[in-house]
Amino acid sequence: MAAVNLRKGFICVPKNFVAHLQRCYASSKQTNINTLAAVGDSIAAKGFLRPNKPYAPTSNAAERVRSVAAKLHMTSDGDQRKLTDLGEKFKFLSACFEELQHGVPNSQVHELATVADVIAFYEQAVDTTVPLDALKRIDLPENLHIQYEYLRFHPETDTKFNGQTAFPKSSTLVTGLKYRRKYGGHEVKQSWP
Repeated sequence: MAAVNLRKGFICVPKNFVAHLQRCYASSKQTNINTLAAVGDSIAAKGFLRPNKPYAPTSNAAERVRSVAAKLHMTSDGDQRKLTDLGEKFKFLSACFEELQHGVPNSQVHELATVADVIAFYEQAVDTTVPLDALKRIDLPENLHIQYEYLRFHPETDTKFNGQTAFPKSSTLVTGLKYRRKYGGHEVKQSWP
């Protein structure tokens, strides 16, 4: 046994003990084959509705939830069976997750008090499209138009009014890192009043 001196005392370590050193930094450049896909997934994970996964209920979702309840012997009161025991509720909801591949968010677990509430939850679709993208899919009236891309003024590229802007002392700044490469900003030269 070897003794290791620490500030407050000794620790006895066997002589055949081999310490494995693990570096906390990358020793060589790590390459990722799917870099573009990984970056896209990372950006998508930071966006709107990120914790939600899309869910389209099947036509037999109610029967599948009832069959899970029957497997767990929870059919005494039918769909009005109360889920008062937390252990029983956990087993039931985890079995429903395994069956339907759709979990109940933590913020909604307290709302599910009966089997009928669970059936209603699993019959409800979850749509994770951003509202602006949803507007792109609907048919708008003829007198309504939504412009989805930015129009930014730049005096060197916009020649409609000979490079003159309606706001000659205002700069067009792009502050977001995501759009800095896509949209060029323009900084107005300050003139002394």
